Amino acid sequence: MQPVSLEVCANSVTSALAAQEGGAVRVELCENLKEGGTTPSHGTILMARSLLHIKLYVLIRPRGGDFLYNDMEYQLMMADIRYCIDAGCDGIVIGILNEDGAIDIERCTEMVRLARQWGLGVTFHRAFDMCADQHKALEEIIEMGCERVLTSGGKSTAIEGASNLNRLVEQAGDRISIMPGSGVSEANVADLIHFTGAKEVHSSARIKVPSKMKFHNDHIMMSAEAGDEYSIDVTGVDRVKELIRLANG
Repeated sequence: MQPVSLEVCANSVTSALAAQEGGAVRVELCENLKEGGTTPSHGTILMARSLLHIKLYVLIRPRGGDFLYNDMEYQLMMADIRYCIDAGCDGIVIGILNEDGAIDIERCTEMVRLARQWGLGVTFHRAFDMCADQHKALEEIIEMGCERVLTSGGKSTAIEGASNLNRLVEQAGDRISIMPGSGVSEANVADLIHFTGAKEVHSSARIKVPSKMKFHNDHIMMSAEAGDEYSIDVTGVDRVKELIRLANG
């Protein structure tokens, strides 16, 4: 039986390297995880590509918020896809919706066509969870040629959406991979695999690393939201290893 594989949502080159060391099969490279992820910088993509031997997929998302994009944003996304092709990435992660909650089939198909023309794979991301009709959306995503769907089953976390994920896995059959993501941890990954029948899972596997700064200015916040200015979140090697072990237990 094929082992369950782990894709790591990596918020930096440091996280991507930790994912590789821990045994992940693929990295979804992004930035701004607090906003659900956005496209990383070109420098981040280039350095990750030069240091990774596992598969590198890049999130194509110009901003946080909804998945309804104007023409300028769409052209920016297409430019980022062309950059990923030139940089030698293995794939991209996409998703565009119409205002009625249906998939923007025309523009998504164009993105998939461009990527596949140059040998890149395509994952459809959690814009799927914002669709009005997931059953219909899945058939459209299969038709346009995506390899997998990253989804929490339309709920805030994958474990909450486990029954929906199971239905999606059954609907998909061997036509496309359903990859549960959102809130996947050591505490629930084994149950998630058992309940859904999924063959791959998605997690950021993050740990908090304290800053090495000796001087702290405790009278300032660098963003509008309260947060710790003297720590960073990165993927943990041991967490990656443990998630893979438990998923295959």
